[in-house]
Amino acid sequence: MAKGPKAVLITDTTFRDAHQSLLATRMKTEHMIPIAEKHDEIGFYSMECWGGATFDTCMRFCGDDPWERLRVIRRHLKKTKTQMLLRGQNIVGYRNYADDVLIEFIKKAVFNGMDIFRCFDALNDYRNLEVAIKTVIDEGAHAQGTICYAISPVHTVEHYVGKAKELEGMGVHSIAIKDMAGIIAPYITYDIVKGMRDAGITLPIQIHCHYTSGMGSMAYMKGIEAGANIIDCAISPMSVQTSQPSIEVMCSAFAGTEYDTGLNLEPMIELADYWKEIRPLYAAFDLAQKYPDAGILVSQVPGGMMSNFLSQLQQANALHRLPEVLEEMPRVQEDFGWPPLVTPSSQIVGSQAVLNVLMGRYKMCTNEVKQYMRGYYGRPPAPINEEARKMIIGNEQPITCRPADMLEPELPKAKEMIAHVMEKEEDIISCAIYPQVAPKFLEERMAKKLKVDIDLAKQSTQFYPV
Repeated sequence: MAKGPKAVLITDTTFRDAHQSLLATRMKTEHMIPIAEKHDEIGFYSMECWGGATFDTCMRFCGDDPWERLRVIRRHLKKTKTQMLLRGQNIVGYRNYADDVLIEFIKKAVFNGMDIFRCFDALNDYRNLEVAIKTVIDEGAHAQGTICYAISPVHTVEHYVGKAKELEGMGVHSIAIKDMAGIIAPYITYDIVKGMRDAGITLPIQIHCHYTSGMGSMAYMKGIEAGANIIDCAISPMSVQTSQPSIEVMCSAFAGTEYDTGLNLEPMIELADYWKEIRPLYAAFDLAQKYPDAGILVSQVPGGMMSNFLSQLQQANALHRLPEVLEEMPRVQEDFGWPPLVTPSSQIVGSQAVLNVLMGRYKMCTNEVKQYMRGYYGRPPAPINEEARKMIIGNEQPITCRPADMLEPELPKAKEMIAHVMEKEEDIISCAIYPQVAPKFLEERMAKKLKVDIDLAKQSTQFYPV
């Protein structure tokens, strides 16, 4: 196909968000590598292949070294930029980490082959992105600032345009609109992107949608018409449902127009055939919804949150109280300052909604909720309900500084923890982020190399029986 004068660029999410959304992030490196060079030949703007939940699941479930995964993928992608999802000060974990961990993580990621860092904060509190964006830029990589989409009284077009201007002022190379729940409407997408362009923002704009509600591809088309440049898609067997729209479909939709991607569909057939064979291997984890979820347009509860609700209520023998939880959700979200429902705020808000229904409003609160109220996750889009805050943490005063300013360096302790199994500096970073998961993974890795039974190892002396 001939590339149009306003050709749409495509980021392929097959190696990261597609399987995170559809297969519980269980995709093994061994199933990516045989087809990686075929993906590389297509002409994608970038391939999202790292970050998000993949770092954790590599070690916890897949038996893969996440750093080695990046290195191997980089070797096979000679033409296409690599891209990752970075949770700002949360890095690839679920809490704020000290600056020393974040800085070294980014440096090592660039060294091992990462090109584009999509940096986001769950609260759109860009104090939590300051160090990440600066470090990415200092390392010569591409810093993409992200706006997490949400629907609330405070999330207006003007709000999003203001956030885009804030990111522009931080020196980012591009801006992403991240619709993690799949609820952004086509004309809202148009209004937000047009608002950014009318405000004088000339940076490339990328749109990330999920197909959860069935509106993803329409949102992409209206966003492109308004002036967006890049869209996130997955190869067809790994697309739609709770994943992204299909690459092949979006290329066909823009064909023959000024937005023609210029990508050839023929080679994509081979990619699709490969993934049709691979996906059934993960059938045990393939529990994603099989059809668009129109209910999310009313509840605004992402699929992952709904699963958590059902699990928590089932454990309490209270499945019949789900309607009450869905009613309580927006009340909690309002009390908490209307945070976007993305990791980790989605878990914090969702768990509290369940507890409020089961135990009474704020009678019982998780430690994460208490830390949220103390300001340790950042500043939410709207003020927190002070009555709710007092019910949760009493008369304690929340911090007003950047949350990471309260943290001491963490790498020295992590290095000490894994001194007996450390092979490279990246291992220290893995341990700092996942101190319960990484040491076990590293011990098992060493045991395999030494061909010993890890269960027989004398942990007190770190000697291994041969």
